[in-house]
Amino acid sequence: MPIIPEGTRFVLPPEWEWREALKQRLQTLFSAWGYSAVQTPALEFADPHHPQDARAFKLVDRDGSVLALRSEYTTAVGQLVRSDLATAPYPLRLYYAGQLWLRSQTSELGRMREFTQVGVELVGVSSARSDAELLALARESLEVLGVRFQLEIGHPGFVRAVLESSGLPESELAALHDAVDRKAQPELDALLGALDVQGAARVAISALPDLYGGLEVLPAARRIAPSEQAAAALDRLEEAVALSGSEDYILDLGMSRRYSYYTGLTFRAYTPDFGQPLLGGGRYDTGIPGAGFAIGLERAMRALGGPPPAKPVDVLALDLASARMARAAGYRTELALDPGSARQHALERGIRYLALEGRLEEVRA
Repeated sequence: MPIIPEGTRFVLPPEWEWREALKQRLQTLFSAWGYSAVQTPALEFADPHHPQDARAFKLVDRDGSVLALRSEYTTAVGQLVRSDLATAPYPLRLYYAGQLWLRSQTSELGRMREFTQVGVELVGVSSARSDAELLALARESLEVLGVRFQLEIGHPGFVRAVLESSGLPESELAALHDAVDRKAQPELDALLGALDVQGAARVAISALPDLYGGLEVLPAARRIAPSEQAAAALDRLEEAVALSGSEDYILDLGMSRRYSYYTGLTFRAYTPDFGQPLLGGGRYDTGIPGAGFAIGLERAMRALGGPPPAKPVDVLALDLASARMARAAGYRTELALDPGSARQHALERGIRYLALEGRLEEVRA
């Protein structure tokens, strides 16, 4: 019988130290960009309208309330903004780091049921300049982690406008959304036939999965844009890209779904030979405009390979005063618990120095 639940795991010292170091790199970067740290509770009230409600771990509180373990951060930060930061001036630049839990995940490392995210939210503004800031910050975040990446950008508002040109009711559009997002072209064509979508709308919807590539995709998208809303979505995307200071993006104008709350530009980052996104985010409007992104830390670690070798202990000290002296000098230092066997212990562990009576002595075989 397993001793810990499926999809969770023990984290050993080399990996723990590496994960914390990567987390610290991101937090230092976010702070340098003017973002401030927040923490939200791991336990939340279960909410059937929460975007991850069907996948959340739930439990019953002593008063009968149904609680859920935190399953994503954007909703939780939104609650914090509407309560404790309700009178704070906009824009709010916030960042977070912590554990999330999803009961429907697998036990594969990149899809554990307990995992770590580090991310940011830029709240209270909806300009293209704020979208550009997040695109630029997302790029720098992946650069400080040292991971190779490709950032893909989409706009669900464009997809929605194209789908709505069919005149179909909302209940019929969900299946089309799903087929477009999965780029399931045969399935999409079959659905369009079954729903009797004809003419320019059919041509435009059928073309959505192919609107994938560099900025050269934009002219093709403009040719099929059926409305002012669709054209405005493309304008916004193009402006944000221009303001971000880089054109090294992949446009995925069939990217339409992930979380239902996304209303504007969305993006995600991939690395070669790794099929899961390392970073995802986008713009939303839940009464207060905002946008943000999160990095899956375990996924980034897997993409980077194994942790670096653990930093060895430098000094084995035979008394507390010598240990204090060695640590003050910057050496990683252990206190010998059996001074009589300290030299042999240091040789077996590869520890370079013994510290005794306030001085260091190199350990030789």
